[in-house]
Amino acid sequence: MARVVILGAGISGHTAALLLRKQLAGKHEVVVISPNKLYQWIPSNIWVGIGKMTRKQVTFELDKVYKKQGIVFKRALAKSISPEGNNDSPKPYVSIEYLENGVQGQVENVEYDFLINATGPKLNFAATPGLGIDKFTNSVCSFDHAEHAWKNLQISLDKMTNGQKQRFVFGVGHPKSTCQGAAFEYALNVAFEINKRKLWDKAEMTWLTNEYEVGDFGMGGAFVKRGGYITSTKIFSESILSEYGIRWIKRAGVKKVEEGKIFYETLEGEQNSIDFDFAMLIPSFAGTGLKAFDKSGTDISDKMFNAAGFMKVDADYSTKSYENWRAADWPSTYQTPDYPNIFAAGIAFAPPHAISQPHTNPNGLEISPTPPRTGMPSGVIGKIIAQNIALSIKKGEIVLKHSASMSKMGAACIISAGYGLRYGSAATMTVFPIVPDYEKYPKWGRDIDYTVGEPGLAGHWIKLILHIAFMYKAKAKPFWFLIPE
Repeated sequence: MARVVILGAGISGHTAALLLRKQLAGKHEVVVISPNKLYQWIPSNIWVGIGKMTRKQVTFELDKVYKKQGIVFKRALAKSISPEGNNDSPKPYVSIEYLENGVQGQVENVEYDFLINATGPKLNFAATPGLGIDKFTNSVCSFDHAEHAWKNLQISLDKMTNGQKQRFVFGVGHPKSTCQGAAFEYALNVAFEINKRKLWDKAEMTWLTNEYEVGDFGMGGAFVKRGGYITSTKIFSESILSEYGIRWIKRAGVKKVEEGKIFYETLEGEQNSIDFDFAMLIPSFAGTGLKAFDKSGTDISDKMFNAAGFMKVDADYSTKSYENWRAADWPSTYQTPDYPNIFAAGIAFAPPHAISQPHTNPNGLEISPTPPRTGMPSGVIGKIIAQNIALSIKKGEIVLKHSASMSKMGAACIISAGYGLRYGSAATMTVFPIVPDYEKYPKWGRDIDYTVGEPGLAGHWIKLILHIAFMYKAKAKPFWFLIPE
């Protein structure tokens, strides 16, 4: 019998758990360890943040699904990995601390034959003083954050209804934040609600970003086909912001937030600030703080994780200049180099380098997005890791038949603006591949026939359909496995 332990129950971890359980015989054990008792479909938190969806529509209880599927679920926090075991336990194990009532605080060492680190990110609000829902800004990174944002947004909408002007700032709250797409989408949804209420004359809306150009989205921007023409995501994004009455400030690294004021530094080195009544800023991401120890108990965390706490995998982490970065630097199997039975999925894996060109200002501050690894890529990565582990268990040896490099993987992104079957819109964009490959596609860096962008109501319908489909799939309803990642 083999035991596969999965740390995290987000898109990557949950996808891997369901597929492993489906592909492995009942004698093998699949164990999911997560501090969260609820699964959440994060892309729809945007709609929670404007009051169009509730937490019940974007979450469900994990233990019910796992019990039905024959997956062992432990609501606990993973503290450390011992990939070599120790003198008392020759098998590798993970040390966890339970969070459930009755066993809260209890520590257990869970042995494994294969381990998937799908812990996702730590939302590093502390990296920017004053950032976060317990400080001065809002977030849509989780359903409870989105609920909090909606409560505060209603206050601003009420003030506008009563004739008081409000200043809105959307974007990222750290010089190296990622997930610009989520912030961009939330900005459009709020703008839609303001315009629907005919309150546009009471709103001042600003997009504040660390992108060198608007529309970079942490992937170096792109050229997309649109209506038979080829245009840049810069023009594509700027035109959408202009349509919704949102001005933009780019190449800005937020340094701190105080009540009603955001302080940022520009790429030119200038110190500036912007006033706000409502702000939604995405924090930087970091690893969850997992430690690693060898057989003697020596801390080997630096060996397994990068400085930000993300797990190193089969990527090229050598130091080289931006001009020498290659698409081939990116991992394809997400296996750790020193321990072939350990894999890292989704945000938990350490990217070899940024996708967007890094920029540093005269004060030494790097202002540029880190690579996005959420959504569709996370699901695909979780899937291929599960397939390789299942095949390895069946064969009795490590087999890495399946691969999914972000330099060979496409992604679809639907940025909604508004909600409803008749009202609302969405900017639909696909890129292939995610990481540009100028050796294979020297002109555009991507296959221009599969890199397209189009706004319209149809894209909004697609996003609604995808919400229903992926929640159905995540709940492991009949024939769930027919729905692709």
